[in-house]
Amino acid sequence: MTNGANVTTDAITGAFGYSGAAIARRLLAAGREVRTLTGHPDRAPADSPITVRPLDFTDPAGLTESLRGVDTLYNTYWVRFAHGKVDHAAAIANSRVLFEAGAAAEVRRVVHVSITHPSLDSPYLYFRGKAEVERALTETVESYAIARPAILFGGNGVLLNNIAWLLRRLPVFAIGGGGGYRIRAIHIDDLADLCISLSAKVENVVTDAVGPESLTFRQLVDAIRKAVGSRSLVLSVPGALIPPLSGLLGLVLRDTLLTADEYRAMADGLADSDAPATGETAVTEWIARRGADLGRKYANELTRHFT
Repeated sequence: MTNGANVTTDAITGAFGYSGAAIARRLLAAGREVRTLTGHPDRAPADSPITVRPLDFTDPAGLTESLRGVDTLYNTYWVRFAHGKVDHAAAIANSRVLFEAGAAAEVRRVVHVSITHPSLDSPYLYFRGKAEVERALTETVESYAIARPAILFGGNGVLLNNIAWLLRRLPVFAIGGGGGYRIRAIHIDDLADLCISLSAKVENVVTDAVGPESLTFRQLVDAIRKAVGSRSLVLSVPGALIPPLSGLLGLVLRDTLLTADEYRAMADGLADSDAPATGETAVTEWIARRGADLGRKYANELTRHFT
């Protein structure tokens, strides 16, 4: 939809976060007006051109008003792991509230960022939860698109940066089960471009959001190790040891590095896809270019999202 100056207004959940920020940059560059619904309105830069509204799931009427006049809602809201009163069940319920508010506000289209291989029958709570959110979307919204990334990189992303941080500092880097499970990562800007292109479509669409390379986890770690000049010994250990080792590191760093479900799902191949590439940026080339800076500072997930 357009305002009085014939400028289209789009809304993003979390436009000051990671994937939301990448989408916002693309929209602003295209001359569109951007409105964000965020749980951290205090984090908005003073000079930001983005209109800030609260992402308050206890106020459906307020959400509806915040979405009124919006053409496309780009939804990046989710919780990676349970923390305090926020867990996957709450995120599913909250997502339905958001979609219902969008429908009540007559938002033209919703573009939703999900995950590869969501399934209502998945043994992993994260992937079951993502499937529940997709079901809520399809039951609530008439016009939608779903982008399913596996692993994101680029910008201020956490995963590759923190692997590099560990490789710079630890004498030994443990990989579960040899690291033969594959990763199909997509650059954050490629994901943003895909989401915006999906907004322009008329039909309902579900597509994997994946880059051109499918690497084993060992190949990914080796590429990062080479790029940062690490002398860390990359050691294969039984997969069962990875969750407790990650938990111990998390205690030291006051963060959640990797949950048990995240590791097991990755080891089961859920971070890979056979779909055609929807992104152009090769992760190995990006790592090689960014080696000098990658992993210089640790990126704390808890600090980013829960403080």
